[in-house]
Amino acid sequence: MVADHMVCKIEYFMTLNPIGDMPVMVDGDVVSDSFCYFNEKNPQHPLLPSDLKRKAINYQAAYLVSSSIQPLQSLPVLKYFEEKVGADEKVVRARTHVGKGFAALGKLLKDYAGKYATGDEVFPTQFPHLLRLHEAYSKLPAFQDAVPEKQLDAPSS
Repeated sequence: MVADHMVCKIEYFMTLNPIGDMPVMVDGDVVSDSFCYFNEKNPQHPLLPSDLKRKAINYQAAYLVSSSIQPLQSLPVLKYFEEKVGADEKVVRARTHVGKGFAALGKLLKDYAGKYATGDEVFPTQFPHLLRLHEAYSKLPAFQDAVPEKQLDAPSS
């Protein structure tokens, strides 16, 4: 019974995002996984800076992460690497390519970073209570212990 319910949820999710990636946001009849949608829908609470050059750097950084870093950490890609080159080599290949992505991201942001990646402001400003909660939770030992890099299956650095 539970398995059937999960299958239905997975099938529904795949209708929203045929590739099966996260995140997915449903807003009425609009399905999006893009912060661009949020920015356009809520111009009074922008997710991106108004400065066109900094906005472009944000887009470029997001693209770099979403296309060159994050996919190489996903289970399907790691499983594929393991099938093709073995368990040990999959980690080497993933680290190599993720490292290239981080190096490129560092170069991209070095001239734009302030206190944060592309300046001294954090977007979105419409959720200050969530930022406050995140900061509070981040100080708790249980939350510090739950970060991905502290998990038993996390790759060693």
